[in-house]
Amino acid sequence: MTTPMRVQQTIRQLEAKGMNHSRIARELGLSRTTVVKYANKDDYSPRSGGSGTGRSLVDQGWADIVDGWLTADLRLPVKQRHTAVRVHERLVAECGFPGEYPSVQRWVHRWRVAHADESDGFAELEWAPGCAQADFGQARAVVAGVEVVTHFLAVSFPYSDMRCVVALPGETAECLCHGLAVVFEHIGMVPRVLVIDNATGAG
Repeated sequence: MTTPMRVQQTIRQLEAKGMNHSRIARELGLSRTTVVKYANKDDYSPRSGGSGTGRSLVDQGWADIVDGWLTADLRLPVKQRHTAVRVHERLVAECGFPGEYPSVQRWVHRWRVAHADESDGFAELEWAPGCAQADFGQARAVVAGVEVVTHFLAVSFPYSDMRCVVALPGETAECLCHGLAVVFEHIGMVPRVLVIDNATGAG
């Protein structure tokens, strides 16, 4: 059912006053998905009758697909959930989405803010430029024709969603230092802030 224009405008007005999406939904008797949908809608002009392909997540129904992926993510560990980059990649590859990444990034951010209390332990984090996270992991790889479990160091930059991965022989302090040196030399910079997860082996 189409949400009346006056209700759409009320959603925008309440958001502009600083009211969060959950409260707006309660006040107006709407679902939070509906509130996020119209809070994120910038153009309220009537659609033309042309057959052109729109680029808005709302206009072409892309939002329903993204909402489904993000809702399913709530049952997964945080590290296995979709990033905004991954959502955009899947929309383009699997659904033929013609839009740009920023529109997807904004939608994912708004959705997560609106659904933060539904996620076990989820908190929306704000990362400044120049901050990085480092964490060890394991993966299967073929070395000299033999499949083995290898260690790696993943260094991510949350502000830009960039990440680098270095294969290493272990998870010792020496491996950490070597892996960080390789990454920093590759990107040509050293982050102002570095957060190391599970730092027991960092020494």
